[in-house]
Amino acid sequence: MTQLFPGRFPATRLRRTRAESWSRRLVAETALSPNDLIWPVFVTHGDENEPIASMPGVERYSLKNIGRAAKEAYDLGIPLIALFPYTEPDKRSDDGREACNIDNLVCRAIGEIRSHAPDIGVMADVALDPYTSHGQDGLVDDMGRILNDETVAVLCRQAITQARAGCHMIAPSDMMDGRIGTIRNALDEEGFQAVQIMSYAAKYASAFYGPFRDAVGSRGVLKGDKKTYQMDPANSEEALREVAMDLAEGADSVIVKPGMPYLDIVSRVKQQFGVPTFAYQVSGEYAMLVAAAQSGALDQDAAIFESLLAFKRAGADGILSYFAPKAARILMQHDTIKP
Repeated sequence: MTQLFPGRFPATRLRRTRAESWSRRLVAETALSPNDLIWPVFVTHGDENEPIASMPGVERYSLKNIGRAAKEAYDLGIPLIALFPYTEPDKRSDDGREACNIDNLVCRAIGEIRSHAPDIGVMADVALDPYTSHGQDGLVDDMGRILNDETVAVLCRQAITQARAGCHMIAPSDMMDGRIGTIRNALDEEGFQAVQIMSYAAKYASAFYGPFRDAVGSRGVLKGDKKTYQMDPANSEEALREVAMDLAEGADSVIVKPGMPYLDIVSRVKQQFGVPTFAYQVSGEYAMLVAAAQSGALDQDAAIFESLLAFKRAGADGILSYFAPKAARILMQHDTIKP
């Protein structure tokens, strides 16, 4: 055998540090814990949870059960729950007025969570798509165009309503221009200076949102598409501009959505801005991993952790994932991921 390093071939052996589990854990560059997880939760009326067919293992939680679910999440070490409502068709309207009802489903769910798990963080989504009869995130004119500034005014009222209900964090996911600064000013003027804003700063017009629309009741409701306000999947420089604008307007943290197909965006955002950056492992990503596991194509637990680690490795400070409770349970059992 020809020796590249005569007499001491090779002096450096990278396999040495990979040879034993203890050593792999000792030199691991990326770590995952329950503190890195945000659990997106769907909530519905009634006394019983409702399974979501396109997201096996995920349910809409009833108001009766959402508090206990939040307590379980807190006990698992999950810091934050993100709430999304399933709105009945008779509560939807062209102007999405139910979004600003202090007695709406989200506000009542916030109250239930705060009473059962007062120390867990509660994040409320700010957008009109769960409440509009046309399924768009904003108001629509007679020509079908999304009205930016008129929508922002409604979003401010929605954010204040959620803050009054007791949420800790507002998450505008609508992608209207200027909404972060306007919402921040509105919250401050109403005395909610402590309420954080986690902005969906780089939210793409993605094919991976399908099961989510089932979960919130928008499947078949949406008229047209969302390409005039959600981002073009071809663009990355534009994502940095979106993030820069939202930070300048007062966002405390930012989200890149979807997650796995946009790890390059997560990395660029974190490197350029150095702010708390989160990735959303969206419903389509969840459904694909579950379907692959159910077919026997992959080991679900291993795939979950590998995907979550990928977000962390790319620079995400945390991940919104429907796998959050399952991942947290295994992490609590093993203290760490065993390589």
